[in-house]
Amino acid sequence: MDEEEIEKQMESLLISTQRVIQNVLHKLGYSQEMFHLLAEPLRTLVVRIPVHMDDGSKKVFTGYRVQHMDSVGPTMGGIRFHPKIDEDEIKALAIWMSMKCGIADLPFGGGKGGVICNPRTMSMGELERLSRGYVRAISQVVGPTKDILAPDMYTNSQIMAWMLDEYNRLKQVGSPSFITGKPLSLGGSSCRDTAGAMGAAICIEEAAEKVGIPIKGARVIVQGFGNAGGYLAKFLSDEGAKIVGISDVYGALYDPNGLPIDYLLERRDSFGTITTLFEGAISNEELLEQDCDILIPAAISNQITEENAPNIKAKLIAEVANGPTTLEATTILAERGIVIVPDLLTGAGGVIVSYFEWVQNNQGFYWSKEEVKEKLREKITTSFQEVFKTAERRKMNMRLAAYMTGVRKMAEAAQFRGWI
Repeated sequence: MDEEEIEKQMESLLISTQRVIQNVLHKLGYSQEMFHLLAEPLRTLVVRIPVHMDDGSKKVFTGYRVQHMDSVGPTMGGIRFHPKIDEDEIKALAIWMSMKCGIADLPFGGGKGGVICNPRTMSMGELERLSRGYVRAISQVVGPTKDILAPDMYTNSQIMAWMLDEYNRLKQVGSPSFITGKPLSLGGSSCRDTAGAMGAAICIEEAAEKVGIPIKGARVIVQGFGNAGGYLAKFLSDEGAKIVGISDVYGALYDPNGLPIDYLLERRDSFGTITTLFEGAISNEELLEQDCDILIPAAISNQITEENAPNIKAKLIAEVANGPTTLEATTILAERGIVIVPDLLTGAGGVIVSYFEWVQNNQGFYWSKEEVKEKLREKITTSFQEVFKTAERRKMNMRLAAYMTGVRKMAEAAQFRGWI
């Protein structure tokens, strides 16, 4: 895929999101002015970050911080380090984060950030200098009551720790609630690293029960074996599911008799790479069309399209990646009777536990792992039931129902504030 095709793809993510929001607002009875407010972020900051590299050179990186909507409260959202991101993608992800917060009934709007870089080729020292430089560049528009940061693709608790330290140095104050996904020793929350996968697993259990698929013995394919996909494969395997397929950026492994998930998790690298160690790997595209009961796209966007949707054999699709299924593919799959649990719902676990971390930081009192798990299950189950009931009551697919649930709260808040 060349750069022009990537640009078109990212643009389509934003445009398709706006199209669905317009449809949802119309169904809810809101005016076109409300759509104009919600269709674009309130603020978009583009920054340039000079970084001293290990070889003595200085490289300038481009970074973004987008704040979609703060009618409900401060914005919150992750920061990703990746070589193929752009402004439209970050805008779309910020809008989705607003809707995730609405679905989970959290007091936040959506934010998102990113830096164009390849962390696979950077040393720890270079990553630290880049992380600190990013915080310096955006420090005026973020904070515990403005915009709360969190980890995302190719960022982790160590990067969050560097960012927290830099922010505290700049502001000359200890402010752990500025950022979430921190190490426990710096005020992080139990379960934050596994929250996305835990939330997705709960949604999959709820959805599987609705469509009549017992988790024990269910044949599951997980596309993507990084943080979310790897943990999710482990959780479902421990519940008795048979993981028949997994993949990474280089290819996929498929075995109808099931894969040894614990063994594969031990051997993958820090970026989730595992398939290069085995012969006979198939492509990611081939994996999606293999026979299974539950298909979990947990890699990147636009993986299930109108071209391959007719060949999908799963009975249930649970989206863990951001936007893995196009709108055209959603229509085809719905006509075939395949249930899709949308990313806005399955991906809410991370932001929910980030909210828990923010609350714990603000009150200075920390919960046990069991308490966090219990609170997360309660939040996710309530969110799933609300979306599912909306879909049934309004006779629509779960994606549209999730958008409707997510949009309603921020639209109401904007209206009460007198913005529209």
